[in-house]
Amino acid sequence: MRSGTAGERAPGVAAAPGGGAWPHSVLKIFKLLHRTRQEVFKNDTRALEAARQKINEEFKNNQDETSEEKINELLKIASDVEVILRTSVIQAVHTDSDKILLIPRKDLLQDNTPYLDKPTKKHES
Repeated sequence: MRSGTAGERAPGVAAAPGGGAWPHSVLKIFKLLHRTRQEVFKNDTRALEAARQKINEEFKNNQDETSEEKINELLKIASDVEVILRTSVIQAVHTDSDKILLIPRKDLLQDNTPYLDKPTKKHES
């Protein structure tokens, strides 16, 4: 399977121990992490591959987990990681020896509300 493909599957998540199917939420967060990775690290092959390996490694290391409590804890961690990646990571490129160009994604850009030292008074009518 090619790196970064949309149909990427978690190692060993086709069936849970005992032959049952993994909870839908496990596959859902696995796919979401890979989609987020592809967007956050777009055009950075080293970061894309490192993130792919780390996601797959974490899911593989926990593929035999049967405790519902532990699975829910791992799902929460995975969800938190996805949020941090999506909301906090900005790509940067060295342009000169002392300059870095930041490449924010459109979903990170927000309208800037100016700060006022003193609030303006509302006129009474």
